Amino acid sequence: MKDLGSLMKQAQAMQSKLQEAQARLAETSIEGSAGGDAVKVILKGSGELVSVQIDESLMQPGDSEMLADLIVLAHGDAKRKLDATQAQLMQQVAGPLAGMPGMPKF
Repeated sequence: MKDLGSLMKQAQAMQSKLQEAQARLAETSIEGSAGGDAVKVILKGSGELVSVQIDESLMQPGDSEMLADLIVLAHGDAKRKLDATQAQLMQQVAGPLAGMPGMPKF
């Protein structure tokens, strides 16, 4: 029964670390950009888009399609960075167990 008690303590410690990592991630902001930084977006750790910055040189009549594409690209850049940050935090918390079936995700 000692092994079961030890396993429960390890599970509780991992749960605590996971909650701490989730709290850190929630406070994180990730910036993505496109078009040589002409368009920048900021995502919260939850994935929520909170800011879009557009260089005024892109505000020309007839450029709306290009601008829309740059916004999508900047969002994709930020999302990839956010996913990498989440994976890194999960690796820190779960170690070799990260990515195993049944392991929680952020």
